[in-house]
Amino acid sequence: MSVITHSPYHQRLIRKLDAISVLGAEDRDVLATLPLNIRSIPENSDIVSRGDRPSSCCLILEGFTCRYNILASGQRQIFSFHVPGDIPDLQSLHIEVMDHSLGALTPCRVAFIPHVAIDELLHTRPRIARAFWRETLIDAAIFREWLASVGRRTAYQSVAHLICEIYVQLLAVGLADGLNFELPITQEELGDALGLSAVHINRVLQELKVARVIASNRRQIVIIDWERLKAAGDFDPGYLHLRHDEL
Repeated sequence: MSVITHSPYHQRLIRKLDAISVLGAEDRDVLATLPLNIRSIPENSDIVSRGDRPSSCCLILEGFTCRYNILASGQRQIFSFHVPGDIPDLQSLHIEVMDHSLGALTPCRVAFIPHVAIDELLHTRPRIARAFWRETLIDAAIFREWLASVGRRTAYQSVAHLICEIYVQLLAVGLADGLNFELPITQEELGDALGLSAVHINRVLQELKVARVIASNRRQIVIIDWERLKAAGDFDPGYLHLRHDEL
């Protein structure tokens, strides 16, 4: 019986799906055979653009990405941030034309997986199909939380909530070191996500630092008091629907 080696690139996807769904050893081995077309994407470049008709989904391997649209006014609205292990354009399997863009916030490495390969997998491996379906439902749950932040949470709550969310997502895929993690997102980008000015974002971050809730060093965030950060953001990780308690 041959043993299938899981490449580090396939392992990104396997670990993400393992965090949200139940996979068997055979499921992991099958995922490790998916064809990956790996590309490097420069910072501030589109991975896929609004109006495109993609024939592949992209798996984020390295770097931070976002879904966004540019409004008629020229302003950008960011709908979500995505970290390694995510497949942020999974909906392109069934929605032919992209209604938003997916951009690289940092230099990224992504793996393009042909739709035909994913379709075959979904038809032959029910547990993997359920895992992908669960991923899309969790994606919708995250959108609901973002809507609450933009619509009803204060700026202080919204920023704290988003820091909590990104931290838990990175922790689930092994990309946080204790209470330290990389957050290479600018204040302008945070503002585009939360409907706030960069000045307002800066003010909130300074308040969190002065209160000794977080510390930061360039693109690194250190959570000094996790319980107080959760309280500041009114954060309950239940909507991320992780299988294991990561905290």
